[in-house]
Amino acid sequence: MNEEEPIRFDTKIAVLLREDLETWQRLNVTAFLVSGVGTQVPEVIGEPYEDADGVPYLPMFRQPVLVFESTKELLTTAHARVLSRSLTRSVFTADLFTTGNDRDNRAAVRAVPTADLDLVGLAVYGPKNAVDKVFKGARMHP
Repeated sequence: MNEEEPIRFDTKIAVLLREDLETWQRLNVTAFLVSGVGTQVPEVIGEPYEDADGVPYLPMFRQPVLVFESTKELLTTAHARVLSRSLTRSVFTADLFTTGNDRDNRAAVRAVPTADLDLVGLAVYGPKNAVDKVFKGARMHP
């Protein structure tokens, strides 16, 4: 590949947020949701960064993260779609706003049956067309 050619990806990392979240919640939920993608799909992580003075920085995703928003109902539908397609995913529920640590976060999700999760965010990684189908009807975050 020519190093000057743009890099294209056949996969997508996307986040769907419930439209009624406060700004701070949208940012927090997005950060939490995407943090798990790189742990399960290490190839989405690029090379480390370094500035002109040689100061190193952590690697980041090698591709953009697209952020969408939707109603609570569409988020529930998207969750069912992602489960039926067995795509890599992470969830954030309303209960997680009241917990203070990772152990309690996991316990809060574990305590609720799948169909009853009060979803406020969903991250998905997979082939572009599959992710597009999961998020069908959602709109890009403003």
